[in-house]
Amino acid sequence: MVRAAFGNNNVDTCARVCHSPTGYGLSQTFGTSAGTQDFKSVAKSDVIVVIGANPTDGHPVFASRMKRRLREGAKLVVIDPRRIDLVRSPHVEASYHLQLAPGTNVAVVNAFAHVVVTEGLVDSDFVAERCEGYEQWAEFIARPEHSPEAVEEITGVPASELREAARLYATGGNGAIYYGLGVTEHSQGSTMVMGMANLAMATGNIGRDGVGINPLRGQNNVQGSCDMGSFPHEFPGYRHVSDDTVRGVYETLWGRALEAEPGGLRIPNMFDAAVDGSFKALFVQGEDIAQSDPNTKHVTAALKSLDLLVVQDLFINETAKLAHVLLPGTSFLEKDGTFINAERRINRVRPIMAPRTGKHEWEIVCEIAQAMGYPMTYDHSSEIMDEIAITTPTFSGVSFKMLDEKGSVQWPCNANAPQGTPIMHVDGFVRGKGRFVETDYIPTSERSTRRFPLILTTGRILSQYNVGAQTRRTANVAWHPEDLLELHPHDAEVRGIKDGDEVALASRVGETHLHARIDDRMPVGVVYTTFHHPVTGANVVTTDNSDWATNCPEYKVTAVQVRLKKAAERHESSVASERLPALAQD
Repeated sequence: MVRAAFGNNNVDTCARVCHSPTGYGLSQTFGTSAGTQDFKSVAKSDVIVVIGANPTDGHPVFASRMKRRLREGAKLVVIDPRRIDLVRSPHVEASYHLQLAPGTNVAVVNAFAHVVVTEGLVDSDFVAERCEGYEQWAEFIARPEHSPEAVEEITGVPASELREAARLYATGGNGAIYYGLGVTEHSQGSTMVMGMANLAMATGNIGRDGVGINPLRGQNNVQGSCDMGSFPHEFPGYRHVSDDTVRGVYETLWGRALEAEPGGLRIPNMFDAAVDGSFKALFVQGEDIAQSDPNTKHVTAALKSLDLLVVQDLFINETAKLAHVLLPGTSFLEKDGTFINAERRINRVRPIMAPRTGKHEWEIVCEIAQAMGYPMTYDHSSEIMDEIAITTPTFSGVSFKMLDEKGSVQWPCNANAPQGTPIMHVDGFVRGKGRFVETDYIPTSERSTRRFPLILTTGRILSQYNVGAQTRRTANVAWHPEDLLELHPHDAEVRGIKDGDEVALASRVGETHLHARIDDRMPVGVVYTTFHHPVTGANVVTTDNSDWATNCPEYKVTAVQVRLKKAAERHESSVASERLPALAQD
């Protein structure tokens, strides 16, 4: 619809605001943006490194697999500013919790690699056989400025602990890295992904069960939206729009000349262009950008500047409230197609009922294209999958019939891998040889000051899903009725703040109000909140800073100030109801 009927490359996806650095970083080093393992691979891991992820809250099904392996004896390293539950919970305790300062991920991973290189822990055979660029990278990473001692002042991580954790990863058997938005949603998100890839290659932890670089995706099917070319510069299968051969395939099939330049607008560029008047209309499907994207004031101003805003969704969300036209969406119970998850697994989705609206979402998209003069038709959703298979080499073996017979498979699924590919890079990397890339640590421009002395980072909670458009409409609100601001007892005391007090959270771009939770799981100088409720609107205070390569927003580092707004009548009530909701409800 966008490329053929609209006639441009202005297409983007919510994957940009979570894992676009994964796509860039892994493509640069391994040759494809795919996570390397299947989820069950964790059962063979001996050392598990969790970086910038909170699996028990954000990815509970995978977390249950991981905890099972930890109870069997695998070692755990947690790298996170916040003391997440995995650091210590029943039957699970991390060997190391590296409580780094927000924004210093690259410095930490470089120090890990420094220990590996300078202490002779490199898997030399793997590197010699499978990789290129090692000598230049090794000279870079062995420099004194990358040592744990040198970066301790930057990261706040004790050098001795970092050295021990690095040795454990390099020598403890199968080492697996699992990471989340705490890695990617930074100004150096892409650099950090390449740094982790460097570390895995240097230690030979690629290409077999129990190892790998494993992104924990932010939402259902964001992997699928990336796979299907929902970026300005890529067709399905991560092939560049400037590739004449690839573009020719689609031009022949679709019967339209397509733009060869990758200069289509990304979401933040669309907002900027809308505000300056050069971008006129936007079609939003299944994404609440008014709540989920950073700097809410700027996003709202952009949406109000449009001549036409069309939203296709299940509910009247924050974006839909600003729409000129609202088109009906369908739930997963009504869909007939596929979802693709973080392990590249193509899952067949079958409807248990016809769409209550009378049309599938793809039928509405086709009718819009037809109304614009472009003949876009399918008789059944299976024909869309067939088109994907015809045009995309990594999906050439996939059809509804095959999925119905065999069950889910992991791409690549083609003549070379008819049963799919559970583990990537077994005998060689997609690009041939894995490429080591120098990863300079460049501090974020978002710094704390006397006016904004604290750093805000954000995350999720188990009972609410993403921006809460669905889960806030359920009884789950009993478990999490509002977003709370967590802060260390010291930071609370100097501001006269107690549990349950209403506080003002302000940054350079905005201010919001929410209730305080005093908790020493936060380090001094760092505060934390979730983003599930629009009434608090955490993204009112997040800035326009983004990853240098992909424009992924820097949600995890925002300089803020917190001040008391209103003392609670009973300080314990808010925290008690949050932690013991069943008792509170009874």
